[in-house]
Amino acid sequence: MSRMPLGDGPLIVQSDKTVLLDVAHPEAGAARAALAPYAELERAPEHVHTYRITPLALWNARAAGFDAEQAVDVLERYSRFPVPQALLIDVAETMARYGRVRLLKHPAHGLILEADDAAILTEITRNKKIQPMVGKLIDDTTAPVHPSERGRIKQELTKLGWPVDDRAGYVDGESHPIRLTAGLDGADRWELRDYQQYATESFWEGGSGVVVLPCGAGKTIVGAASMAQAQTTTLILVTNTVAGRQWRDELLRRTTLTPEEIGEYSGERKEIRPVTIATYQVVTRKTKGEYKALELFDSRDWGLIIYDEVHLLPAPVFRMAADLQSRRRLGLTATLVREDHREDDVFSLIGPKRYDAPWKELEMAGYIATAECVEVRTTLTEDERMMYATAETRERYRIAACSEGKLAVVDKLLAQHSGQQTLIIGAFIEQLEDIAARTSAPLIDGKTSTKKRETTFDAFRNGEIQTLVVSKVANFSIDLPEAAVGIQVSGTFGSRQEEAQRLGRLLRPKADGAEALFYTVVARDTLDAEYAMHRQRFLAEQGYAYRLVDAADL
Repeated sequence: MSRMPLGDGPLIVQSDKTVLLDVAHPEAGAARAALAPYAELERAPEHVHTYRITPLALWNARAAGFDAEQAVDVLERYSRFPVPQALLIDVAETMARYGRVRLLKHPAHGLILEADDAAILTEITRNKKIQPMVGKLIDDTTAPVHPSERGRIKQELTKLGWPVDDRAGYVDGESHPIRLTAGLDGADRWELRDYQQYATESFWEGGSGVVVLPCGAGKTIVGAASMAQAQTTTLILVTNTVAGRQWRDELLRRTTLTPEEIGEYSGERKEIRPVTIATYQVVTRKTKGEYKALELFDSRDWGLIIYDEVHLLPAPVFRMAADLQSRRRLGLTATLVREDHREDDVFSLIGPKRYDAPWKELEMAGYIATAECVEVRTTLTEDERMMYATAETRERYRIAACSEGKLAVVDKLLAQHSGQQTLIIGAFIEQLEDIAARTSAPLIDGKTSTKKRETTFDAFRNGEIQTLVVSKVANFSIDLPEAAVGIQVSGTFGSRQEEAQRLGRLLRPKADGAEALFYTVVARDTLDAEYAMHRQRFLAEQGYAYRLVDAADL
């Protein structure tokens, strides 16, 4: 049997829709960037990465303006072997399903669902979950939809394989003048970067959806630019109070808004102003079985709702989003990966991906700092190995993650990087307390008051403190601009979002243009190492490599 001649592309495209990427290939970087809109990374060990082409990725690509021809071209251009014909047809057919069903506003019938042909509408209206949402057919391709079901029908149709192009429009909301201060002369002069402008335009044309930008690339500025475009009252939902205050500071700096126009709706304050910043926690709090914060959504005629860190949107907020379909919705995130796999709900209820900025390109343009990731492997002591062998799974992870050998590594790394702003990040409080005591560094954890947190962060920013130990609180939205070195000693069970967030802490451009170093300290041959591999998948997607070193060689 003669062997097929080997091509020389970096991709191997398989008929089960998995795509293998040969990382060592000279064109691997270009292939990864070209493939990213159409496929999701599943596994990223050192030499070969596995991607999967999923319907959701293809529909997101379609919504972001890519077509099937471009997808097919990428697969054929970079593939080492001929691409299975059936797969190419499947990609084209899947992408073609986006937009064949539309939601529109009809002058007489209100909200209507329109399909390309009668067969599609028949298939849809026969579905038991959809039947109660639609009225009697207007004609064989059009059905009226109850306005309150606009979000839920999109959710169900996405699950059915008919992603809806929602063109039913939005209410303008209460108008409110907002201008960006970009280009204005003054000590604080700044300009809107081209990708921020492009992200804002892509969102605005689509009306609703998600903008994906790495931490440090100015997601808040895209939010501010969208507000300036909308000229309307805005509700901004954020992960916690500190993140909310950073949004406030950033809006005061980047726009013509005054402190009186921005309200905080949190555990501490309940201000409703033309621009209101609320935390997910307050929005999802129940009193006597009811969500009290629903009145927040109804309190003003909001023209724009911004969901910060949309990949962390709690499930109840999805239910509320289903009722807010007539408002423009902007989701901001560094990753669409959700640990609960509800990406399709983000797609249906917040909107499809409108813009995705490749990290490496922003890095090359000098907008975010370049980063080097290093995994330092430690070994358990004999006692720890015995404890590990006899423990339950959850306890095993704690034993490995908090093992003794990691403390010595932290000491060595701090000595190597003395004089550099260093963040030590972990998930287990006792371990972090140990490290803080050993290094005489302040510790910020969930118990730290907002005020103390802010003063400590400021001291770190000003360089008064060089080493800061933080528990999971620092993961979300908190700006620690001048951290040059990150040392991760433990993480939550293999969460990819977390890895993205942690690296994002370091990826803000440094004043001196230096590159950022991200160390993960991992106990070898344990669950710790397994989880670490899972977390690195996301960074591998973005084109970051991990260097492996032994603790003894530091």
